[in-house]
Amino acid sequence: RAASAALVGGSVAIFGGLRRAALALPRPDAVRSRPGRAWRWRNLLVSFAHSVLAGLWALFSVSGHLLVCFSSGYFIHDSLDIIFSHQSRSSWEYLVHHAMAISAFVSLIITGRFLVAAMLLLLVEVSNIFLTVRMLLKMSNVPSPALYEANKYVNLVMYFVFRLAPQSYLTWYFLRYVEVQGQGAFLTANLLLLDAMILMYFSRLLRSDFFPSLRKGSAGRDVDGEKFLID
Repeated sequence: RAASAALVGGSVAIFGGLRRAALALPRPDAVRSRPGRAWRWRNLLVSFAHSVLAGLWALFSVSGHLLVCFSSGYFIHDSLDIIFSHQSRSSWEYLVHHAMAISAFVSLIITGRFLVAAMLLLLVEVSNIFLTVRMLLKMSNVPSPALYEANKYVNLVMYFVFRLAPQSYLTWYFLRYVEVQGQGAFLTANLLLLDAMILMYFSRLLRSDFFPSLRKGSAGRDVDGEKFLID
């Protein structure tokens, strides 16, 4: 357990270093001219780094225990970044998601059970690569609509393949085969709550990118005040 705690702590430190490195990177004019976007831009860059590393890690099935420790460190770091940057109000859904992920991953680290399920669930990070690119493009007001359009359709496919499909399979598996007590009950409840969040985010994504006429009250809204997945 001490070794696992050290791995999680090391991961927190790695993402802290990435956050500081992101401060030195150039920012698009649309971000520099809007102070409220600076934190969001930096936060998304760190999220992108985690998605690439964890997504490829899960895809190639390399050590589930190390991957869970690595991603736990990211979720802890991101939660602290949101809280200490005074972004809790606009990002409360992310704090809820991260609390669920951290508590579930800690239980896996302690018991050593369901690590394969965690790796399957973390395939979602492959989808998050394109979701994060989408948000970065929107924030930077990229002048090439073709790039956004191409990513929009790739993002939709990846959402189905790496987010909805693994989540649906895991939910079915846990409801059918995992004991509804102790850790099994706790993880099943987490999965069901995550199902609801994923479907909510998916409906937002469809309205924003494919059915903009269905968006309610979006006229004149500022991205600085939006939750990440509404805009």
